[in-house]
Amino acid sequence: MARVGVLVFDGAQLLDVSGPVDVLAAARARGADYDVTLIGWPHTEPVTSAGVRLRCDTPVEAAGRLDTLIVTGADDLTRLPADTQARQLLTTLVSPRTRVASVCTGAFVLARAGLLDGHQATTHWRYASALATQFPQVDVRPDAIFIRSGRFVSSAGVTAGIDLTLALVEEDHGPDLAREVARELVVFLRRPGGQSQFSVRTELPPVQDQRLRQVIDLVAAAPAEEHTAQSLARAATMTPRHLRRLFRDQLGTTPGHYLERVRLEAARALLEAGTTVTSAARASGFGSDESLRRAFHATHNVSPSTYQHRFRTTR
Repeated sequence: MARVGVLVFDGAQLLDVSGPVDVLAAARARGADYDVTLIGWPHTEPVTSAGVRLRCDTPVEAAGRLDTLIVTGADDLTRLPADTQARQLLTTLVSPRTRVASVCTGAFVLARAGLLDGHQATTHWRYASALATQFPQVDVRPDAIFIRSGRFVSSAGVTAGIDLTLALVEEDHGPDLAREVARELVVFLRRPGGQSQFSVRTELPPVQDQRLRQVIDLVAAAPAEEHTAQSLARAATMTPRHLRRLFRDQLGTTPGHYLERVRLEAARALLEAGTTVTSAARASGFGSDESLRRAFHATHNVSPSTYQHRFRTTR
């Protein structure tokens, strides 16, 4: 049996814990050899952010070495073990052969222990900037739902733990079993999109000017329209110069750059849904395959067709 430990802290999102556990349970019901144990720290009855108290199987000191360790996080980073505690904690649970995964802010635990130095990692989009700032030796990829780097696998927040664990199941037992589990749980085998699908709207600073908010919503609702600085300014009843000033002062960007980001998100969603490159280019407002390819290479360093191909398995 492959021993899998799920490390749980006070303040963890309930889905950070239950998502991976349910994936492993569904895989085990279909013949996968997983022995799953919940490990609580600093005590065996952590309380999740939803107020649900969990009863973990074992304390850290009794858990022993694991084949796979899944480290959950917490909404309040101060509830996670500090640097020295993290190193001691993970030394107890992992060997050089242990596969180590993190969900959400669990990446901070791995980083505090020094395990992610020189590795790529991701976390919940809200905390990605903090992870990159606090641990410059970690190559933080904020747009990833999950990412593997050596024996370390990290995921974004909440439901992304399901995506991560499906990838572990596929790695261990192949895509057919992972597909069966995904079907049973009514989730995508490979989620159609990364955290970047949320980035344009969620990464924007608070907008004070209601007319600027109107322009942002207009572009997001219809990215394929022939928007120009002049047409957007007319819609907001202001001059193009004033509109550019508002974009610069409140959003730190330009109308043209914001428009391209929204169109790229729209094209990406279309490609993930199986639309052809030509149709995606037209429906998202890029107009031509070549314009879409240039935007994809500039942002993702891959072609649209290569990007689309990546969604055929969890890999």
